[in-house]
Amino acid sequence: FLGAGKPPMYGDYEAQRHWQEVTYNLPIRQWYFNTSDNNLQYWGLDYPPLTAYHSFLCAYIAKLINPDWIALHTSRGYESQPHKLFMRTTVFVADLLIYIPAVILYCFSLKETSTKKKASICALCILLYPGLILIDHGHFQYPLSLGFALWGVLYLSYDWDLLGSVAFCLALNYKQMELYHSLPFFCYLLGKCFKKGLKGKGLVLLTKIAGTVVVSFAVCWLPFCTDMEQIMQVLRRRFPIDRGLFEACMFSSPPPHLANIWCSLSVLIKIKNIISPQIQLKLSFAVTFLSLLPTCIKLTVQPSLRGFKFALVSCALSFFLFSFQVHEKSILLVSVPVCLIINEIPFMATWFLLVSTFSMLPLLLKDGLLLAYAVTMLALLLACVASFSIFEKTSAEDLQLKPFSLSLKGYVSWFKSFPKIVRSLFLLSISLMGVLSLMSAAVHPPQRLPDLFPVSVSIISCLHFLLFLVYFNVVILWDSKNSRSQKKIS
Repeated sequence: FLGAGKPPMYGDYEAQRHWQEVTYNLPIRQWYFNTSDNNLQYWGLDYPPLTAYHSFLCAYIAKLINPDWIALHTSRGYESQPHKLFMRTTVFVADLLIYIPAVILYCFSLKETSTKKKASICALCILLYPGLILIDHGHFQYPLSLGFALWGVLYLSYDWDLLGSVAFCLALNYKQMELYHSLPFFCYLLGKCFKKGLKGKGLVLLTKIAGTVVVSFAVCWLPFCTDMEQIMQVLRRRFPIDRGLFEACMFSSPPPHLANIWCSLSVLIKIKNIISPQIQLKLSFAVTFLSLLPTCIKLTVQPSLRGFKFALVSCALSFFLFSFQVHEKSILLVSVPVCLIINEIPFMATWFLLVSTFSMLPLLLKDGLLLAYAVTMLALLLACVASFSIFEKTSAEDLQLKPFSLSLKGYVSWFKSFPKIVRSLFLLSISLMGVLSLMSAAVHPPQRLPDLFPVSVSIISCLHFLLFLVYFNVVILWDSKNSRSQKKIS
């Protein structure tokens, strides 16, 4: 794993272990504060309270097995095969308890997967997604926030709005990056209340949801509510704005190798040098907000479960491309919602999942995961081809673009050859990713351009993501099915 045996930080494995050390040995009031026993510069806790509670639970079990694993101060940089097995087991158990059941139940709840075989195949394709296997699991990142978010989607699909609200509050209180999904949840539920009428059932539902959210947050934050300074310190640790626009990027050498718009533009324009951090923050907020606005308005005015799922993809992708302080692993927050619509648009979903994994290639190469990357990418592609016959589903109708094509009226002659064009672009894209992957692994870049391959991966991935953002917004804004599904909500 990345950083193993390399002081002073040792990598993500040490981060998770150190959080267990801190939460078990120190009182709660010290978890987020810089003290002689808790150096925040050394993997200080910077996630919400549920992550800290989970670390404490794992630490309690670790203490029973081997106290040396979490001994205060002396365990820093601790590495052993038994402890690695323990850490891997905790990730796997979290998967088994939260994420995998949510995926399986979601697939079995879909109308399109009417048989157990179809539902099982859909679940298999989602669980084969290389990003979670190689990145989240490889970096000891527990999939609990994504799992809770999936439970939220599942509950909302059954109109269990209060349970869905609780599940998403848990997700948000586990990792603040779940803000990527917050606006679709908010707009969908608010839209349902509007449709029911804010003078009747809608007002009752809105009051219940608001109360549920407040109570959920209060329970999660209760130990930190002893004074305002505690609350403010947790918030400061969750949102370290002063670190800058690209702080969360994995690579220290400029330009940062991240497939979002700011890092890609920095190749041509040194944004960090010509724009102050305050202006960077305002600019990223403005662009992110404007890119989200059409989807959020449509979902609020015409709430539907289908629109909600597509909005999760579109909004998360907007956050990834335009927001402040993004990490290359944040693309997973877009990929998991894409998995939820793989049964509806299997061709585009498969394409996106492949590109999202490719976008993390520089990080995977640093982890020494080239072979695992190639095998899991191929496994996902073959599974989707065999399960969904993706190359046979490239018509405008299959890609949910029929309403858009009809709106063009007399300018749709090129739509006749649309399937062939899309398949050709897909094959070109796959070939480009394959060639660049091989070159990144086997070819030494020119001395004058040491970052040539990582930057190329970032820019090519960013261009893909921009086109995907346009595509998903077109599908959402021209979706005529939303209006029909409003009747059910009403």
